[in-house]
Amino acid sequence: MTDATRTTEWVARLKAVGIEEAAFDLRHILLAAADDAEAEAMVTRRVNREPLSHILGDKPFWTLDLRVTPDVLTPRSDTETLVEILPTQITDRSALLRIADFGTGSGAILLALLSELPNATGLGIDISESALAIARENAARNGLSDRASFRIGNWAEGIADKSLDLAVSNPPYIASGVIDTLEPEVRDHEPRIALDGGENGLDVYHTLIPELFRILTPGGLMAVEIGYDQGDAVMALAKQANFDDVRLHHDLAEQPRIVLGRKRDS
Repeated sequence: MTDATRTTEWVARLKAVGIEEAAFDLRHILLAAADDAEAEAMVTRRVNREPLSHILGDKPFWTLDLRVTPDVLTPRSDTETLVEILPTQITDRSALLRIADFGTGSGAILLALLSELPNATGLGIDISESALAIARENAARNGLSDRASFRIGNWAEGIADKSLDLAVSNPPYIASGVIDTLEPEVRDHEPRIALDGGENGLDVYHTLIPELFRILTPGGLMAVEIGYDQGDAVMALAKQANFDDVRLHHDLAEQPRIVLGRKRDS
């Protein structure tokens, strides 16, 4: 059993490299490690600023347990805002809804929505086959493989017009010049393709939002995650794409987080 002296030493090492939640991280390492030697190896990886989710191999999200690797973004609690908000906009949660998640990564958003909408089916699309492998594993891990499918693709290319009821995405939205200033856990260990949104972080929205309008059925809903300073710009793009009832939702930290819009039911 790990003694108090060693635990104190490990916490001090983690704090020394700027990890504020050192005690929290160590608690999870100790729960996962088979012995002190394995715990020491995990602490060393964390001291080198490898994300805790990569060290442990999984991450809770919503009510799910998700497999996480360097091939996908680690799901953030901020993203749970989308899963919280979107089902409240649906009158009948038992309806036979068709959902697509663009840039699905680990499958976190799609699978969480399917867990809330019992008769919905979903498609996750990503440009990375290695990410899709993780998403498929997560669907199986959470008992959702029968309602979730995944395929490689470039955003909404190849999706039929008016074929979906809900369209969601957490696209790359960090400005290219900002990425090198991020915490090492993100900058050095997460896939840059899932972070880099171009010069001002808005590149994908210009392409994706009009496409979401195209593929949604009349009355369908879209929801996209945004950066803290992108609310006005993304809402304007949604209105330009002819979405109605365009709204901005904040996360628990009161930061702008989700832009939601509905396709006019004509």
